Amino acid sequence: MTVLITGGSRGIGAAIARRFAAESMNIVIHYMKSHESANETARSCMQLGANVMTVTADIRSREQLLRMREKLELHGMVPDIVVNNAGIAHYGMLADVTEEDWDDVMSVNLKGMFLCTQIFMPQMIAQRYGRIINVSSIWGMSGASCEVLYSTTKGGMNAFTKALAKELAPSGVTVNAVAPGAVDTVMLDNLDADEKTALESEIPVGRFAQPDEIASLVYFLSLPESAYITGQIISPNGGWLT
Repeated sequence: MTVLITGGSRGIGAAIARRFAAESMNIVIHYMKSHESANETARSCMQLGANVMTVTADIRSREQLLRMREKLELHGMVPDIVVNNAGIAHYGMLADVTEEDWDDVMSVNLKGMFLCTQIFMPQMIAQRYGRIINVSSIWGMSGASCEVLYSTTKGGMNAFTKALAKELAPSGVTVNAVAPGAVDTVMLDNLDADEKTALESEIPVGRFAQPDEIASLVYFLSLPESAYITGQIISPNGGWLT
């Protein structure tokens, strides 16, 4: 089995790569610019005994993704599982969002997911087995003040997940989304220590999630025995949103 993790060089993506590597799966780590981080994650996966490739592409470009698929085909690494993890955040009031901001975040978070899914799902349909797992956010479920743009993309991802799950179910391909709450990654670096403490106090379990906890859920959804779970938005958020 082969898994492709977009944005797999660090954070949640790297944790997902290591989780699959621990099960001796073939790992494809996609990145755009973080070459050194991707190589570091690849080395940690190889130490776990996995066969690993790193690939670079701008997921906003169909042409680049098609070239990436050709490279994977040459190496016998066409994915059975696609984890759409690549994404960018945006923090700021809607009144200050420019059209460039809007187009950029929409293009990475939604168009990138669409293109990756569309390009790699034919193989899954042909073999009547596959897993598409989208890494969303709690903000796609509840919305967040000063994160309207980001929340909108994740809400769109959730709708995409539900609709595509119905479309692909007869083909043996499941589509689910994991929508984490606050996770201890660089995406929280825009908060200072006091803000992080205040945020943790709002979470019933009293702490941020660790990337490995999100990775475990993604792995579970990829298993053959998870075949009856599809079209679901599962939110590991420590009881923050119930």
